[in-house]
Amino acid sequence: MVSFECDYIAGAHPEIIKRLSETNLESLPGYGMDHYTASAQQKIRKVCGCPDAQVELLVGGTQTNAVVISTMLRDWEGVIAADSGHVSVHESGAIEYSGHKVLALPGKDGKIEAPALKRFLERFYSDVTHDHMVFPGMVYISYPTEPGTLYSKSELEAISEVCREYSLPLYLDGARLGYGLMSRSSDLTIRDIARLTNVFYIGGTKVGALCGEAVVFTKGNRPEHFMTSVKKRGALLAKGRLLGIQFDTLFTDDLYFRISRHAIDMAEKLKDIIREKGWEPYMDSPTNQQLILMTEKEMEALGKKVVFDRWGINDDGRTIVRLATSWSTGEEDLEVLREV
Repeated sequence: MVSFECDYIAGAHPEIIKRLSETNLESLPGYGMDHYTASAQQKIRKVCGCPDAQVELLVGGTQTNAVVISTMLRDWEGVIAADSGHVSVHESGAIEYSGHKVLALPGKDGKIEAPALKRFLERFYSDVTHDHMVFPGMVYISYPTEPGTLYSKSELEAISEVCREYSLPLYLDGARLGYGLMSRSSDLTIRDIARLTNVFYIGGTKVGALCGEAVVFTKGNRPEHFMTSVKKRGALLAKGRLLGIQFDTLFTDDLYFRISRHAIDMAEKLKDIIREKGWEPYMDSPTNQQLILMTEKEMEALGKKVVFDRWGINDDGRTIVRLATSWSTGEEDLEVLREV
């Protein structure tokens, strides 16, 4: 059996395991005060072209979204997100648990559209009863989106412009950021993202690390006493070295981007196999996640050799199946898929 279930089925890239092993017996201060964390933060500032960025390392995606959103919003505010967005659907109410509502906006192929965002905000502020409502206090998007689609540079610029007009911070969830940036269809760079957003994070958990996400506040806008807030929310790792060493390794010699590009190369070959087999795509994804439509019989045959994810039910009753490549996908995995 091989697994295309998700992009964190393997532990960590061998270079990370090697560095963790080499540094294992070093005595280092905790809570991210070690020199590896400082080095990782400086490398991230450099790659983002944002020398004054405030970089914080957190343990996982849900914790990151919950901490960033809840610390940046005021108590009467909520966060606007696509109705298919991760915070809207797959975070078990983590945002609402913090006391902040997710204001779901209908998306197209997983994306918020700038005109729809502006209409939402215009309608809110033109409603004379809006003081009785949850105020929009932030806009959340992800790159790639939940189904694996991408914002273009012009789309992100348009959303950023609306956010500036209404003084709303734009937050980009980059759990799979590397796979989006290395897509052959992407016209965005990490520097574009740093320029156009107020805060974003660089996903490590799904892109080669054992765990961890690097949050980048790009406009000197890190909430006051952020570490205290992280700890209050149970998201502060005492052995911060674990995160620092991993991100220091990922951003040495372009490792993060090299392994992300590998996943995209594997995804393109996976798409060739999908076409060869005549499987019907649910939508065209330019990233590492491929969604196809399958009957129960087709899934039964696939499941004899391949572990996959059931992503939902299509209107015609067929199942939406997700096959995901990652930094750890090999040619031999694709061969097993081809032989199904």
